[in-house]
Amino acid sequence: MPEKHLFEYAVIRFVPRVEREEFINIGVIVYCKSLKFLQTMFTIDQQRVDCLCSGLDCNELNQHLKSFEEISKGVVTAGPIARLELSLRFRWLTAARSTIVQTSKVHPGLTVDPAETLRRLHTAMVG
Repeated sequence: MPEKHLFEYAVIRFVPRVEREEFINIGVIVYCKSLKFLQTMFTIDQQRVDCLCSGLDCNELNQHLKSFEEISKGVVTAGPIARLELSLRFRWLTAARSTIVQTSKVHPGLTVDPAETLRRLHTAMVG
């Protein structure tokens, strides 16, 4: 039986009006320390976004999400946060913030394959 590893994840949310606390799940971030895995997956559904915030230019939202992705991958040109170790990058990405891109609370689990777990969570949480 394959060994299971502890992982943590958070759902990435689009929050167009922070004061209204309405959001759409648009992605997932998964971190597994023992397998040195940190990755995000996101999907922007323009129709769902328009329901909360019609006329939004999704290019700006996409840029925010690309920076999440680059930081999680440790792309050096993504800035000083991307140069930190995996655990610190994950904690920074999942820290509470009042912007249009936020994350849920962090949840734990066990996995054999964090990449497959990321895909499964993305399907379940984002659609």
